This record gives sequence, structure tokens and C-alpha cells, in this order.
Amino acid sequence: MKAAVFKQIGGDLEIVEVPVPEPKQGWVRIKVHSCGVCHSDNACKYGNFGNSYPRIPGHEVFGEIEKLGEGVDPNYFKIGKLVGVGWFGGNHCGKCRECLNDQWIFCKESLICGIHYDGGYAEYMVAPSDSLAFVPEGMNAEETAPLLCAGITVFNSFRNQNIKVGSLVGVQGLGGLGHLAIQFCKKMGYEVIAMSSGDQKEKLAKELGAAHYVNISKDGWIDQMKAIGSVQCILLTAPSSSIVQSSLDALGVNGKLVLLALLPEPFNANSLTLIGGNKSIIGWSSGDSRDTEQTLNFANKNQVKAMVKTFPLENVNEALLKIADARFRHVVKIL
Repeated sequence: MKAAVFKQIGGDLEIVEVPVPEPKQGWVRIKVHSCGVCHSDNACKYGNFGNSYPRIPGHEVFGEIEKLGEGVDPNYFKIGKLVGVGWFGGNHCGKCRECLNDQWIFCKESLICGIHYDGGYAEYMVAPSDSLAFVPEGMNAEETAPLLCAGITVFNSFRNQNIKVGSLVGVQGLGGLGHLAIQFCKKMGYEVIAMSSGDQKEKLAKELGAAHYVNISKDGWIDQMKAIGSVQCILLTAPSSSIVQSSLDALGVNGKLVLLALLPEPFNANSLTLIGGNKSIIGWSSGDSRDTEQTLNFANKNQVKAMVKTFPLENVNEALLKIADARFRHVVKIL
């Protein structure tokens, strides 16, 4: 089969022919249709998570079940069934405190797809059966792939904040995460303020479902937010340490600032702002395959769609190199 492989730390992806992998006990072979390109794929390139080489990256995998390993229930994991694999790569133990608390992603036995085993930049891949999320019939392969990481990150983080439906919420950043966050929050019943630099994205933000647009590069934007109403949550989707404190200032009483982007440097937060308004800062780490399945079902029922640009596997280096310039999400089309 054809695959894109990092052969050494820091090297470019190389297109090679490798044997089609065989699923071991408890694992499933997937015929890959598409795979989203994520900033985190660079973690595989540079070994940030201690992965070995050679390694095939890719953790936004859309495909179909092609073969079952020993012990996998054929009545549940049916051949030909559409599935997705995200950052959560399965293999949870089911016995530790995290697993018993339904936090599979934090189980020390859990794996990361495309880091601890070969991912979706290939025609076929194998993964633990518990990493698989079933995809509703009819979903587009290229538009669905980004939902397996970017989509679940914004959907699962926000729904777990227990914000009253109808409340005012902000989405900072209008990129790969942000354009999905606006759609999810709107379809979940919230009044959305899109927060981005410049005025050029206002039209698109409102087309995606934002009721308001605030240019956070202009002076006075915090007062503008407050004038709209009491903002109960802001999803920080773009990496900017400098905006943390000002976002806290823009929140209403009991407001929550949810960090979804890896910030390039430490940030400052005024404790008086937090204590004086019962405000909080929260980090969130995507979710597991059950959360992914719920993300896909919601997106399918409510027409939440990723905006994508597709690349053939042979051009995957370009897709990864230019991801910062992407108009939302890059996707490698395999099938």
C-alpha cells in the first residue's frame, strides 16, 4: 500500500510502499478514505510525544472497516461500516480510576493515533476497536475528517461547561477550530459573538451563525463585548497568550474562559478579575471515541460542516507545511 512516512525526526514525509498491516487481537483494519491534517501532526514529525520512527502520522481518519482482528465482535464492528479515528487512539484498560470515571482519554494505557501507532496518511491502517467511532451514513469523507479532532474539541469542551441554553458566548479565532465552534454553539442554541482581528471575516462569521462580530484588534473591544451582554463563556481557539486577561475582562459574572489552543508562552491572569467575578479558566482535551460519535451525530443532524481544502497523498508535505495558511482545514483525500 501507499503511505506517507516520517522516517526520521524532523524529516519531511516520504511517499513509500509498505505492506498492508494486519490487525492483531482486539484491533481492526480500516480502509482509509480521507485524513485531516492537524497542527499536532508536527508533534509526530519532531517526536514531541516520544514516538518512534518510521511513523505514519494522521489522527483525523475517515474510512471503512475492512478486516477484524481476533476477538472483535463481527456483529458490532461490521465489515464495510464507516468509522472514524481521532486523537484518542483506544487501548484503554477499563480498570483504572480514570476509566472508571469515564475519562478513557486519560488512561495511562490509552494510545494516540498517528503517534503511538501508524495513522491515517495511508491507504490502510489498523487501530484498537475501542478507538473507532461509527460515522452516520451519507457524511462526506473530506468534510467529516476534521470533526474527528477539531470538531470534537470544540463540541465536547463546550457542552461540558453547562452553560444555560440561550446564553451569550464568544468564540475567539475564526480558523480551523473557531469556524466549527461558531456553528456548534449556534446549533446548540446559543447567541454567538465571533471574536477575530480585522473586519474581513465578519461576513463569514455571520454566515456561519454568529449574531455579533467584534474586532479584537481595535481599542474598546472589551467594552463592545460588555455592551452586547453578559458573556458566559469564551472559547479560546487561536493561540494568543496576550488575549487571556482581556478575555477574562470581557466575561460576565460566573463566566468561563476555555483554552482550546496550545499557547506559545505563559499567560498572565489577574486573580482579582477571577475572584471578583467568579470567573474561571479551564483547559480541555478533546475526548474519546464515544464523544467523537456524539459529535458526528450532532453535526450530521444539524448540518455542521468543516470548510476544507483537499490534497492528494502525494502532496501531503504541502498540506502540512501550509497548514498555518489554511482557510480552515486541510484534508488528504486517499480514496
